[in-house]
Amino acid sequence: MAALAAGVDPELMEERWHPAAERRQLVPLVLIGVPLYIGHLVIAGLDAGRYHWSRTRPGVQIAALALSAASWALVDWAMVANRFFSSVVRIQAERGHHLVTTGPYRYVRHPGYVGGIVGFLAGPVVLGSWWALAPLAPIVLFVLWRTAAEDRFLCAWLPGYASYAGRVRYRLVPGIW
Repeated sequence: MAALAAGVDPELMEERWHPAAERRQLVPLVLIGVPLYIGHLVIAGLDAGRYHWSRTRPGVQIAALALSAASWALVDWAMVANRFFSSVVRIQAERGHHLVTTGPYRYVRHPGYVGGIVGFLAGPVVLGSWWALAPLAPIVLFVLWRTAAEDRFLCAWLPGYASYAGRVRYRLVPGIW
């Protein structure tokens, strides 16, 4: 994804890696999310590789792999469509930030989060461990909370977003939320 971002828009890469005061909003994810993510990998290794606490059929693993690939492709599509795609929630006035309604943004307001959530949840199944899903639950809850918070922020600060939210009613899943 980093190579894609750099190839599509070098300014986007700079935005994602440039240290800024707003990056403090990522501290909970780094302090809590990174250890949980590493924990899920450890659990998957112990489960699938050594103790076999859960059994995952090869067909289910293959389906999860296809779902994982599709979910990360959705993240890539969102990144290509939205040159303001960033890990930090802010209005990028210096880059001419404006509302993006093309690509996957025609269907849901936060396609990158959809792809990330599905990708994270498919990953443990690909690795052959149902138990490795458990450490990812708090990360998914954090992303859901962040989606709602980002939506409120964009409604308040990004011109046209409130009317866009009226047209594209769902944040993540059409017909549900």
